[in-house]
Amino acid sequence: MNTQKVYEMDFAKVYPLLVAKAERKGRQREEVDQLASWLTGYSAEEIRRMETESISYGQFFENAPALNPLRENIRGTICGVRIENIEEPLMRDIRCLDKLVDELAKGKTVEKILGKLEKDG
Repeated sequence: MNTQKVYEMDFAKVYPLLVAKAERKGRQREEVDQLASWLTGYSAEEIRRMETESISYGQFFENAPALNPLRENIRGTICGVRIENIEEPLMRDIRCLDKLVDELAKGKTVEKILGKLEKDG
C-alpha cells in the first residue's frame, strides 16, 4: 500500500481495527489505549474523542502532543518490514503502534512491553 494512502486513512476506521486485533486475542481496548498513549502522548479520552472526529491516521501522529522518544527502541518486523529500517518518520511511528499492538496480541502485558523499551533506553 502506498504510504500516502495510509496517511489519509480515516483514524476512526483504523484504530478500531487495532483494538479488534487485540480483543480477538483476549486483550482489552484499555490496553491498546495505554500503548497508544505511551507512544503519542494522547490521553485515552482524547483518543476516543478523535474516533468521532474527522481526522486522518497521519494527522493523528503528526498532531501527537508528545511522541515518546523511547519509540526509537521499538525493533522487529511488521508486515515483513523491519521497523528500524523504515526511513519515513511518520510511517515508522505508525508501524511502531502496529508493533506494540502485535506484542500485546501475542500475550505480552503492557507492563512487559513498555518495561523492555524503557530498559533498552
